[in-house]
Amino acid sequence: MPDEPDDLPEPEDPAEADAGSLFPSPPIEEQERMVEAVLFASREPLSATEIAARLPQGCDAAQAIERVRRRFEGRGVTLERAGNSWAFRTAPDLGWLLAREVVETRPLSRAAIETLAIIAYHQPVTRAEIEDIRGVAVSKGTLDLLIERNWVRLGRRRMTPGRPATYVVTEGFLDHFGLESARDLPGLKELRDAGLLDNVPPGEAEPDPDDPNQPRMFEDPDD
Repeated sequence: MPDEPDDLPEPEDPAEADAGSLFPSPPIEEQERMVEAVLFASREPLSATEIAARLPQGCDAAQAIERVRRRFEGRGVTLERAGNSWAFRTAPDLGWLLAREVVETRPLSRAAIETLAIIAYHQPVTRAEIEDIRGVAVSKGTLDLLIERNWVRLGRRRMTPGRPATYVVTEGFLDHFGLESARDLPGLKELRDAGLLDNVPPGEAEPDPDDPNQPRMFEDPDD
């Protein structure tokens, strides 16, 4: 068997070969400008994953988003988070300047408002549970309207007989009402101070937040 030559080249590392064929990622300042442009042009809030998909390979979308957020703090527009998404919004203290630009929409019916509130505070919740809390039947049109407005969506089905569907609020709901998450909804004290909980239904006691048997107001829709 002939001797193998000693001067054969070392096999090339695939990772190094790939790295050498890629363009270097843009400087973080340029990535920041890209994120700003993408968010400014978008009609809807975008998640970090959606933003990253539009940037060149190798960009750090999360770091660029945070840099944009810090840079716009205290400005006329700010970068706000709604759920897992981000969007530019008018600074809260300057909203009065745009009062004439607000589009008037048809107000929700009382049934729709009550249904939306129950879903927001008790999500994930089934239609039967909504009806049990309201004490009356919920029409399909009410839920369809909330879904059409992108304030409510279907959650996971319950692992109970019949596998009923559940309902949860959307990031569109959070964005519309200026909330980062459903946990930012007003609590009992805030609702009472606003005059929305002046009366407690007969025979019902106000819930004690320190009661260990009190069910959680919020649950993770993905649990």
